[in-house]
Amino acid sequence: MSEPAVRHERWFRAVWRWHFYAGIFCVPFILWLSVTGGIYLFKPQIEGWLYAPYTHVATPGAAMLAPEKIVAAGTAAVPGSVLHKYVLPEAPNDAVQLLVGAGAEESRVWVHPQTRAVLKAVPEEDRFMRVIFRLHGELLAGDWGSALVEIAACWTIVMIVTGLFLWWPRGRKGKGLSGILWPRLSGGRRVFWRDMHAVTGLWVSIGAVFLIASGLPWAKNWGDYLKQVRVVTGTAAVRQDWSAGSVADAQARADLDKGVRAMLDEHAEHKGMTMAHVAPKGPALDRVVDKAMTLGLAAPAEVSPPTKPGGRWLVQSQTEDRTRRVSVEIGDDGAVIGSQGFADRHWIDRAVGFGVAVHEGAWLGLLNQLVNLLVLIGLVTLAVSSVVLWWRRRPEGRLGAPAAKDPLRHSWALVGLTVVLGVLMPLFGITLALAVAFEAVARRMAPGFSGWLGLRLSKM
Repeated sequence: MSEPAVRHERWFRAVWRWHFYAGIFCVPFILWLSVTGGIYLFKPQIEGWLYAPYTHVATPGAAMLAPEKIVAAGTAAVPGSVLHKYVLPEAPNDAVQLLVGAGAEESRVWVHPQTRAVLKAVPEEDRFMRVIFRLHGELLAGDWGSALVEIAACWTIVMIVTGLFLWWPRGRKGKGLSGILWPRLSGGRRVFWRDMHAVTGLWVSIGAVFLIASGLPWAKNWGDYLKQVRVVTGTAAVRQDWSAGSVADAQARADLDKGVRAMLDEHAEHKGMTMAHVAPKGPALDRVVDKAMTLGLAAPAEVSPPTKPGGRWLVQSQTEDRTRRVSVEIGDDGAVIGSQGFADRHWIDRAVGFGVAVHEGAWLGLLNQLVNLLVLIGLVTLAVSSVVLWWRRRPEGRLGAPAAKDPLRHSWALVGLTVVLGVLMPLFGITLALAVAFEAVARRMAPGFSGWLGLRLSKM
């Protein structure tokens, strides 16, 4: 065999080996994230069905209660709580949703707008779609779970890139595009599963990389990394429009609660009353909600009370399509002080917001949901076909990774690409360094285990 061919074979095996290792680690996460992500894609439909009993509950034409009285009923349903957010009803006769809390703990309460009856109260983080959200992004394990998901996401990108290298047609002149752009259905099981894996990987690659990249801002470590880069470059946002993880979200709720209680204490002291006897700036709340109802913000829209003296009420659209979100500041007298729309944000916030909207299937409604679902089905097909291929090909007594052929000359293009990926995705760089160190130690200290892993060719 000529030297170029030998070198190509060595590189092919090296890439195949890293593709195999990435797959071994990523497959369980791909299946988990695809299933939970597929459920979360249909959040609007699922929540519409779950909370249908709390819509159209009021008698048309009958008088509605003032927001102050609705809030009083909602906070009474959760002892020790104060108002965090007042959700504007989408229809005039819907129950009013309130987010009330004590410290970092927050509950969602549905209040009848005419009778003050509490129709439902549930801890916010126990709601079905919130549980799915945390299962998807953090495995219900907080920052550590977020880090694991982020590592899996980074290595899935590596798996896709190396898979495209392995897919690239070589020596197929005159053989057509079957097995390249579509699977061959008459070549037996081995060819079928190989083609299902390779062809699906081709078609799903762009969508999968986009979904992964657009989900990284939610990850704790990558999100903090982005924040630091923005601080250094002077592009930091005053208010971030996406979750920074359950720990950061809990801290934000605690800070909001602390600020609201301080304002209530100040108001009560000024009136010579205890906090337990006042609603959150009652008349001001009524004026702000009345004004907010006229703004036409995309639902759901939330009203948040001030958290410092002289502070303003904040009315925010929380629609899933972040490109339609608007934030409005309102004074105690109900006058609009200022507003910020999607176009007013920094281009980084717009890029992330657009990516998040597409990621969640909210940008183009049902079409966006179905396209994302097809990508997720493709990822599941990749994962399942990879397991089938491994199971059918695995050698006796070994893991089944393609054996390395040394020596392997450096490729500066590959080194450069690896460095770029390590800079863009720090956890990938860290885990890659750990994997390389582990390989070096295993080769030297445990040759038998190294051979089982496929880190070196077994001696015949």
